[in-house]
Amino acid sequence: MRKGSCLAVELVKDLKNHWLQVVLGFMFCGLGIPLCWATTTEKPNIVFILIDDLGWMDLACQGNTLVETPHLDRLADQGMRFTNAYAAAPVCSPTRAAILTGQAPARLRITNHIPDHPRFTPSDAQLASAEMKDRLNLDYVTIAEHLQEGGYRTAFLGKWHLAGRGDAAFYPEHQGFELNIGGCAFGGPPTFFDPYRIPTLENRRAGEYLPDRLAAEAIRFMRSDRQQPFVLFLWNYTVHWPMEAPEALLEKYAERTGPGLNDTRYGAMIEAMDSSIGRVIAEVDALGIAENTLIVFTSDNGGFGGVADNRPLREAKGHLYEGGIRVPLIVRQPGTIEAGSECAEPTISMDFFPTLLETAALLPDPEVPLDGESLWPLLSQEGKLKRDAIYFHYPNYAWHQSNRLGSAIRAGDYKLIERFDDRSLELYNLSEDLSERHNLANSLTEKASEMQQRLAAWRAETNAAMPTVRN
Repeated sequence: MRKGSCLAVELVKDLKNHWLQVVLGFMFCGLGIPLCWATTTEKPNIVFILIDDLGWMDLACQGNTLVETPHLDRLADQGMRFTNAYAAAPVCSPTRAAILTGQAPARLRITNHIPDHPRFTPSDAQLASAEMKDRLNLDYVTIAEHLQEGGYRTAFLGKWHLAGRGDAAFYPEHQGFELNIGGCAFGGPPTFFDPYRIPTLENRRAGEYLPDRLAAEAIRFMRSDRQQPFVLFLWNYTVHWPMEAPEALLEKYAERTGPGLNDTRYGAMIEAMDSSIGRVIAEVDALGIAENTLIVFTSDNGGFGGVADNRPLREAKGHLYEGGIRVPLIVRQPGTIEAGSECAEPTISMDFFPTLLETAALLPDPEVPLDGESLWPLLSQEGKLKRDAIYFHYPNYAWHQSNRLGSAIRAGDYKLIERFDDRSLELYNLSEDLSERHNLANSLTEKASEMQQRLAAWRAETNAAMPTVRN
């Protein structure tokens, strides 16, 4: 049965007498009121795994024949794999803020790497990047704070990257997470091997690999106090630069290049990541809590150009093309989500906020804007999402300086990109042209105009910051 807030839950969730709960449960069933309670008397645990820079084509279950990811392939076999999942932005920090708040990066004004460096701007650029915030302000009520208030133990392990230039007042422990291991202002680790030189991660054993260390910390957290449901955000630093992996895997992938991998070290990192995540999943199963634990696995943006081979998608991290924003997404909860199922509905990072709230039978604050929808209608295969479009806004230059500032909208099979430097439009039919090679803006002018108007209206509604003309 799908988890979600319902009348029966709201009326009986605070009752302490078990038999009275049972009696009221039968009463509600007799009245025809949905009883989402068989799964909410013991609220489900949540394991949210976010990988850094993992591309859409970087798993074997996504079609990559050069990498070995048996644990994540098995997770897909046991749950639902989404084939049109998108990150909220083509770079990491905006997507992370979107997940935590349920709000679009445009609305948050967190639209680029943090901090935004002037050196990102090309010397011949006509436009200067839009103004942006370099941290997630504490006045936002994060999903962790909601879940904590709902009775959950909360832990954050890994990459945070939402604290400006290193202000500890904006670390995870001030945003609803009781435990913070590794979360700070860093966008990437100085090294993946102990000693890590990460201020919020104590060194433990020289040479230990960071994904393995975080997996061990995740297991330790899950094994601790079993009296409360838990939410574990395992937001691993891998597979971000630097390209480092255990020596045995580096040797294993030394000759693996070609379609699927541009850097053999990257393949080694992917398999090492899969192995560490496999340990966490195995622990969920060993603890006997699999059916009462929602596992979400996804990435914060597209694959890093030069090491990832994002084909057939165009471009990579830092671009509004599919290679920069389309990501893997797998969700598992045995007995609740059909094993081996797939979903082609477009999803976006803001959807996780309402999804996790509904999982915990909690309601969002109606006074706070919400830019995502709960994915439970799709996960339960009982309905569809209400929206008919998703939006992106990237008015900043990436570190590689090669992106053009713009916004994008996907509605159905069509995707439109609006460029801010010359106001040009690019329109693609993704069902026929996944690689975005055939611009239809000049042949489907009415479609392009209609989508551009919707995009402009969305920017106005979110009060999106725009780039300015350079002096």
